[in-house]
Amino acid sequence: MGYVAVRGGGLAIEESLKLLEYQRAHSGVTLEPDAIRRAFPDAIDQVMGESSLFAPDLAALALKQARGSIEEAVFLLRAFRSTLERPYVSRAVDTSEMRVDRRISAAFKDIPGGQVLGATRDYSHRLIDFDLAHETPEDQRERAAELERHFGIEEGALDEALLAADAPTEGSASEGRYPKVLDYLRSEGILPVCDNDDAEPVDVTMGALEFPCARSARLQTLSRGMTQAVEAFGYAAIRGYGPSHPTVGELRHGMAEVCVDVPGEESCDAEDAYYLGSIPLTEVESVFEVETEEAGVTTLSFEIGYGLVMGGAETKAIAMSVLDHCLDLGDARYPTQDEEFVLYHVDGVEAQGFISHLKLPHYVTFQSKLDTVRTARSHESDAEGSGAAPSDAEAADVEAHAAGFDGGASPDEASAAVDATVDEKER
Repeated sequence: MGYVAVRGGGLAIEESLKLLEYQRAHSGVTLEPDAIRRAFPDAIDQVMGESSLFAPDLAALALKQARGSIEEAVFLLRAFRSTLERPYVSRAVDTSEMRVDRRISAAFKDIPGGQVLGATRDYSHRLIDFDLAHETPEDQRERAAELERHFGIEEGALDEALLAADAPTEGSASEGRYPKVLDYLRSEGILPVCDNDDAEPVDVTMGALEFPCARSARLQTLSRGMTQAVEAFGYAAIRGYGPSHPTVGELRHGMAEVCVDVPGEESCDAEDAYYLGSIPLTEVESVFEVETEEAGVTTLSFEIGYGLVMGGAETKAIAMSVLDHCLDLGDARYPTQDEEFVLYHVDGVEAQGFISHLKLPHYVTFQSKLDTVRTARSHESDAEGSGAAPSDAEAADVEAHAAGFDGGASPDEASAAVDATVDEKER
């Protein structure tokens, strides 16, 4: 941020940082990053997703350093991400090969492979469980053992299953793999079959957004956007600030394999690629009913909105699919269909940085505004005392002051304007 127009206060800043560290250390509570990662998986998912970096342990450490502030933890993890080398580019992830642990459709009751609810709060009562206030580690172990017996899970089998989920498997018919729900509509010709786009995707972390932007840049920006901002814009589009009310054709969550080609080879078959690991993803395909016109005849058809996020942020993924469809339409009447409006304002680090800079010294710019107000009032008082209206020259002078000292002026411009005003008064 280039908005600090003063120098000094170094000692005060150092003492402020020491006081911040004292508040953290004085709490007397030490949380290991591993404990944070296990206790708050949803918070870890949000930090990793908005940072676009899959690093659970580092996300937990960032949360510890940020004392629970999601936006600060995202800032820290993004800053770390910017220092990393990028020796490889992964192959395109095939989400149809995900090892799914949750898969539902709001469009169809019966789907190939069946609905898989998995672990979800969707059908729970949002009531605080006060028993958790007195839960001990022993209580937690007993509860886990009880549920393992309920599900018929042998002791330690769940940990082995989780480890197995991070190992590569062969064959699309392996356990946990399900066909895409909307392929049924594509086979009937109700949904269009889209060709794969093999164009090199834009990397939004390596340059500024340019409008109109490629769809790859749009999806990246939405996926790494602030969760609450994406959800708010998606909600606004559904509520009436955009003609978008979707039906969730399929929502799936699971582990997706990440592979890279053999280094040094221009082309490589999937079977020869190196397996790096698996990452948790949530994918949503939403269906929108639209009117299309062909040869002067209006017909009804369906279009798809797509959402894909790291971790289990299901609401964000649905909202992302809504905004993806909105930005495809691009109707200028609706702000949620304006690329620049949506994509520039969903980024949490950008928003936090710009708004928080307002706490920093703005002495020069505010003194300029203050001088403008005083000048205007002085002219008004003189005019009232003489009974004459301000001259055109005086009015133009006030307007020039206001134009030079508005919020959009840079510190250098404001300083130059102040110097010019001082010189004028001295003369």
